[in-house]
Amino acid sequence: MKTLEAPWPISLFSRIHVDKTPHSSPMLRFCHSTTRLSSFTPLSFTLRRQLPMASFSAQAVSTGDVKSDANVFELIQKHQEAAARLPPLEEIRTVLDRSVRGMLSTFSQKYEGYPSGSMVDFACDADGTPILAVSSLAVHTKDLLANPKCSLLVARDPEDRTDLVITLHGDATSVAEKDKAAIRAVYLAKHPNAFWVDFGDFQFMRIEPKAVRYVSGVATALLGSGEFSKEEYQAANVDPIAQFSKPVASHMNRDHAEDTRIIVQHSTSIPVDSAYMLDLDSLGFNVKAGYQGNTFKLRIPFPRRAEDRKDVKILIVEMLQAANSHD
Repeated sequence: MKTLEAPWPISLFSRIHVDKTPHSSPMLRFCHSTTRLSSFTPLSFTLRRQLPMASFSAQAVSTGDVKSDANVFELIQKHQEAAARLPPLEEIRTVLDRSVRGMLSTFSQKYEGYPSGSMVDFACDADGTPILAVSSLAVHTKDLLANPKCSLLVARDPEDRTDLVITLHGDATSVAEKDKAAIRAVYLAKHPNAFWVDFGDFQFMRIEPKAVRYVSGVATALLGSGEFSKEEYQAANVDPIAQFSKPVASHMNRDHAEDTRIIVQHSTSIPVDSAYMLDLDSLGFNVKAGYQGNTFKLRIPFPRRAEDRKDVKILIVEMLQAANSHD
């Protein structure tokens, strides 16, 4: 594994735009804001990710006087430094496993020497190998058959350029007929409506990993970044709780948005106006929290590691009870 001795950046402030549609949760769109925080540039600050994974802290940091942007910045920094997170390799393995779309880069056959990019759907198998369903009519399929070397870029949050971006380099190979049924099942588990995979011009291809690179943060002097070998990547575990992110986050955002806000406020000591749960894992969950017209992307740790989906509910209830008891 190659890593740079650099902090792991945490995205800070951006203006939030809320587009509400009937019978649905708010759709959030973000763009960077320079308002209110002009004294803090760039819009990402870096925090060292050299923390013991065994230490869990869901207690609020000492509040002080939350009256200025400087105080808010300090509270966030203290809180995020203490927030338990997955190790980088496990987080990257998990993010790729939960992702379904990315940018495929191939060597163009039409324009020799130039790269070609395509947005593609994919699914990772048990080893973390991305699987593509490609048509023989597609340009990227022709490129891969002529030159299998390629890369797949995946952004954890495509609308936030300061968030985690992963690039998997590898070689594309056609799936053998004997493996087709198993690979088809893996792909359809992530893309259940992809009926076209059975069309005659479609085939499945694997991208056999060679190396996996990551970078978290853009346009900052110090970037959290690194590189893992195929062996390191494939040996890493997918966090077992991350699979429940979508149903848990949807439920919390739809039915318990105020409870999430209260938990975030207690955990960070910042009187946030809103908190939208993004995803979760064994050690905590991530939110977009609004405060006085600005948006924070924050990590909220669990008091301890979650063991299963039922335990996630128990932990959230405990956190809400703790928050309410301090009102």
